[in-house]
Amino acid sequence: MDLKIQNEVKQRMEKCLESLRGEFSKLRTGRASLALLEGIKIDLYGSLMPLNQVASLSVSDSRTINISPWDKSAFPEIEKAIHKSDLGLTPVNDGKIIRINIPPLTEERRKDLVKVAKKVTEEARVAIRNVRRDGNESIKKYAKDSKVSEDDIKKWETELQKMTDASIAQVDSLLTHKEKEILEL
Repeated sequence: MDLKIQNEVKQRMEKCLESLRGEFSKLRTGRASLALLEGIKIDLYGSLMPLNQVASLSVSDSRTINISPWDKSAFPEIEKAIHKSDLGLTPVNDGKIIRINIPPLTEERRKDLVKVAKKVTEEARVAIRNVRRDGNESIKKYAKDSKVSEDDIKKWETELQKMTDASIAQVDSLLTHKEKEILEL
């Protein structure tokens, strides 16, 4: 296969996998993780800023996240932003730090999270198949311009399908791992 096409397809499939890993890190599993707070923006100093740019974040134990704002005037804004987020978390302000206790997940919530994980996984599969389709189009275009034999085209398409199958197998493996993590008590 043309190296340029092959490298582009590999990079795009890897980006799909990285995106899936990022989405999975945002799913709550009953354990404290700083990835839960990644999407939270604070309205401070007249602009929206990511939480990790206005405070120090840490995990003190498996169920507690500590937020230490660098500016004491940011406490109310941080609390407001956490309440507004759809994470279902309640911050506790003691005047020095903000603590977020991660409650254990109910069985119903665990099943909902597994459904969300499956939906995100299917989106990743579709994205990988789209990369394959684009790769096939590039192969056909390259073959048309370069007068490549039919056998080479078939070989390249087979190689592209193997790359796609390997990426989808990785996606399925990530889903299996995440499901086990979510359903773990």
